Amino acid sequence: MDGATPPPRSPHQPPAPDMAELDAPLHAIGFQMEELSPRRLTGRLLVTPACCQPFKVLHGGVSALVAEALASMGAHMASGFRRVAGVQLSINHLRSAAAGDTVLAQAVPVHVGRSTQVWEVKLWKMDPSTKERGPQIAESRVTLLCNLPLTEDLKNAGEALKKYSKL
Repeated sequence: MDGATPPPRSPHQPPAPDMAELDAPLHAIGFQMEELSPRRLTGRLLVTPACCQPFKVLHGGVSALVAEALASMGAHMASGFRRVAGVQLSINHLRSAAAGDTVLAQAVPVHVGRSTQVWEVKLWKMDPSTKERGPQIAESRVTLLCNLPLTEDLKNAGEALKKYSKL
């Protein structure tokens, strides 16, 4: 998880995710998806000046964007690709990440019901010496409605997730 060229993908794995196709706002900030399934989503973000507040640390709104986006993708898959809508986001910022740091993210479901889902999303600063999780910087809970019908104009909304996920 160091930003270097990833190892070759096995023929049994889905193709590497195209973030522009999956989520335009995450793509705009440089987020890279690593694992994509209804049970777990992971990825990383290099903290650039575009992601920082004036004190040159990761903006809390960017952390919230990552949390809502990962939880929404996971809930969409876990609901059988029904339309989902976030109804509540709670986030605690525990530590900062500075420009140049890499942030690792993980989203997992806490509750998957017929009409609502709750997802936990955690962010860690990557330890540069080990390339593994370092200190946790944020933790959030996202509650989503997950029983919304897909209108005809949105029926293909989940195609990119189906293409890149391990279902």
